[in-house]
Amino acid sequence: MKNLGPDYKKIYTDILHLKYPHKWEMCQLLLNKKQLSFFDIIKINALIFGSVSKEASVFNQKHRSYSKEAIIKILEYQEKNQLNNTQVALHFKLSRNSIAKWKKNFKDINM
Repeated sequence: MKNLGPDYKKIYTDILHLKYPHKWEMCQLLLNKKQLSFFDIIKINALIFGSVSKEASVFNQKHRSYSKEAIIKILEYQEKNQLNNTQVALHFKLSRNSIAKWKKNFKDINM
């Protein structure tokens, strides 16, 4: 079987068992899902690590990549909640330009 990306369930389970066993119960419901969504990964990360410093946040944001499915979910979230590009960008800590580019590239996909 082709590897489609990181096994986030295994990564977060290992992190919880090794470094944050006291946070296991908070994350257990999400980790028991068959497959983690983009939103689940963001939520688990926030539950485990909390907020990070401004410098760390900027560094991490520069190295993020998004799958086609994640982009579509973000755009669906925008449409469902009737948000403008700025509001979505602030919510997901993205650039407004990224949102605009994605909307242009994925406008043919039915959401």
